[in-house]
Amino acid sequence: MTKTDIQLMVPNEVIMNKIYLIRGKKVMLDRDLAVLYEVETKRLKEQVRRNKDRFPEDFMFELTKEELFEWRQQFGTSNKEIMGLRIPPFAFSEHGIVMLASVLNSERAIQVNIQIVRVFTKMRELILTHKDLLLKMDQLDSRVASQDQKIALIFKYLKKFIDVHDKPRKEVGFKRKEEQ
Repeated sequence: MTKTDIQLMVPNEVIMNKIYLIRGKKVMLDRDLAVLYEVETKRLKEQVRRNKDRFPEDFMFELTKEELFEWRQQFGTSNKEIMGLRIPPFAFSEHGIVMLASVLNSERAIQVNIQIVRVFTKMRELILTHKDLLLKMDQLDSRVASQDQKIALIFKYLKKFIDVHDKPRKEVGFKRKEEQ
């Protein structure tokens, strides 16, 4: 199997949809990685447990039962695949995923890892690019908010001006006796 074959088999969108934000980190779950590597989840976990020293807390952690419950709740009850998850999975950061290639030691794991790292890198670049845009939008929003206050004040004064002119005024000037 060539590198191109593997890339065609795993579109970047599939990888992106398997990246979750858990504990404030972008991670992928063991079962999703097992599918991508074409190995059983329990075999992947066995290799991780045998090489536990290679996976510190910032590379990999196991979800707590509470985190697993919250994570499952995000997807509703209709998704059988996600709701069928009962054992808390391992969550791997980008660095943990890179380390997985060394413990799985298969050509597919290496090629899929390269693609996953590229997706993580692309996501980071997009975030940095859009961070500037979001900052500018926030600045514009604060400017508009201050302008809104000024516009509201102008309308308040205009309304007072209109109210004053709507009241009937006492006529000024010479009046004949019959008009009084």
